[in-house]
Amino acid sequence: MDLIEKLLIKNGLLFAFLLVGIIMAISAYLSNKVFRRKIPGVAVAIFTGLALATFGGKKGLSDIPLFSGLALMGGSMLRDFSVVATAMGADLNKIKNAGLAGIISLFLGVFVAFFIGVIIAYLMGYTDAVSLTTIGAGACTYIVGPVTGGALGASSEVLAISIAAGVIKTLVVTIATPLVAPMIQLNSPNAAVVFGGLMGTTSGVAAGLAATDPELVPYGAMTATFYTGLGCLLCPSLLYFMVQFFV
Repeated sequence: MDLIEKLLIKNGLLFAFLLVGIIMAISAYLSNKVFRRKIPGVAVAIFTGLALATFGGKKGLSDIPLFSGLALMGGSMLRDFSVVATAMGADLNKIKNAGLAGIISLFLGVFVAFFIGVIIAYLMGYTDAVSLTTIGAGACTYIVGPVTGGALGASSEVLAISIAAGVIKTLVVTIATPLVAPMIQLNSPNAAVVFGGLMGTTSGVAAGLAATDPELVPYGAMTATFYTGLGCLLCPSLLYFMVQFFV
């Protein structure tokens, strides 16, 4: 057992891929057989990951030496690589067809999500501009939240809330997308581009579109990626000054 443990620790990243692959396989089985595809396998996997993270330390399971490879696999480098690799599958001509609608969806998506987050933060009892802005940014995505909070000097408690808000949004988008897709006619690349701009959460949009129509994933992921960058630019600057003015 000691030999196996040392081998797994030495090859931590490979073991992390194996572990995530097993979780994804089990989640896909549960999605098909138990939930009858009403809940995407990715959503089940996210729930499973969050549940497993409670058994670790501050960094989840990666604090346990046997699962240390998860820290690298779940880090920003591989995350950004995955996002770029997904978006590279998009046809630029079809993205151009979205035109002005795609651009408007980006700004509208950031502003609406941000101010909904600010209102919720205010109802939770937060009244200072830094906390309101950080939680509002978290409502955009769980990446924009901590980036904004770090830039403004938010407390660790507020940062945690902003990340939680982003994770909840990801789960909701993941589960709801295939359910509402027929009602909103989410069945074309142009619609996926606009949808990605409005929702913004790259992982949620990609997972939801994968459960709806895998061919739409690159288009939604493309604008969702721009959404994250736009949020990181606007939230700690323009939107922060707007909140500060009103507060």
